[in-house]
Amino acid sequence: MQKTISILSLGALALAGTSLFAQGKGDAAKGKAVFEQCSVCHNADSAEVKMGPGLKGLYKRKLTDGKAATDATVGAKIDAGGGGMPAYKDLLSAAEKANVIAYLKTL
Repeated sequence: MQKTISILSLGALALAGTSLFAQGKGDAAKGKAVFEQCSVCHNADSAEVKMGPGLKGLYKRKLTDGKAATDATVGAKIDAGGGGMPAYKDLLSAAEKANVIAYLKTL
């Protein structure tokens, strides 16, 4: 039983690691196209608030919840939404999210 749990745990970690690794392989040009729907509420060319916070320089500052901007925290915010932002977990594919994250890194 203990061996089975260990094997299942390792398998889950392997899948999670694969997912996180795939997130880092986004295409910024494709992410810019996906970001068009985000630009209704978010500025890409400044840090000033539109309806939501401006995202220029996002990876050089903290998120609105005080957490450091990392691929994991930005991805979690995209997935969960909050503060008026809808959750995009089921609206964007993993590849689209990775692409948006790659684009946000260029701002």
